[in-house]
Amino acid sequence: MKVTVYGPGCARCQKTAEVVQQVLVARGIPVELEKVTDYAAMAVAGVMATPGVALDGRLVSTGKLPTVAEVESWLG
Repeated sequence: MKVTVYGPGCARCQKTAEVVQQVLVARGIPVELEKVTDYAAMAVAGVMATPGVALDGRLVSTGKLPTVAEVESWLG
């Protein structure tokens, strides 16, 4: 699964990437992690507040640090 984390590289953005990656690895889902720090690219993706997270191109969260339970809910 391709995970895209949008943000300037702050601690919250790094923690977001860690939480999402941790959940996917625990479920045995292969992870391809991409970090986007370009504000123009964030705007094109619809991210108006960071951190933002997209799974396989689908924006699932913006502006907050997701919990493990939230990440699991994104996976269905």
